[in-house]
Amino acid sequence: MASMARDLLSQESVDATLARITASATELVEGCDAAGILVLHDSKVETLAPTHQLVIDNDQLQQRLGQGPCFDAARSLQGERLFRIADLTGEQPRWPHYVPQAQALGVGSVMGFLLFADDEDLGALNLYSRKPGAFTETSELAGWLLASHAAVAFSSARTHTQMEQAVATRHVIGEAMGILMGSRHFTEHEAFDVLRRYSQENNIKLREVARRVCTEGCLS
Repeated sequence: MASMARDLLSQESVDATLARITASATELVEGCDAAGILVLHDSKVETLAPTHQLVIDNDQLQQRLGQGPCFDAARSLQGERLFRIADLTGEQPRWPHYVPQAQALGVGSVMGFLLFADDEDLGALNLYSRKPGAFTETSELAGWLLASHAAVAFSSARTHTQMEQAVATRHVIGEAMGILMGSRHFTEHEAFDVLRRYSQENNIKLREVARRVCTEGCLS
């Protein structure tokens, strides 16, 4: 687990970090056959770094039904940060439509851990087994430890990527301003105002407007 934590923090991108998180789940958590990270944007589900098609199918099932344990964990700000369903073959009145269809996909037991809550986006690490009763208290503890490290690594990776994107955006905007200042003899303030107004009037992000100027040399 300590080696995994160091490995997570050494990944070079968000995607690589997420892939290492889910791969680690199948390696370190007893009974885990597949893992993925479910991110909920309002009511739309996004599946990140799935280790198996089962993960994608299960997430899409929950989105279609609007119910399910992973779905609940991902959208719960105040509720449970962990859930474990030991046996999907038993009666589950909380998710009457989800459970039989999940069984049909091959899910026998499932665990989920809330990873983050960021504005309107919520994310959970979800672990699946094809066997009922596969997850034990030991599995739950290992999952907790993994999720705790994963949340830190995920946050660090996202922050690093956001900083890189911010620097790249400033660079391309500066380059676009320079092109407008040179071709139209604008001042720095006038060049930025042209980009800003075009962005607002056409509902296009400022960095995309700047890229267009850098590529085409003007705004058509």
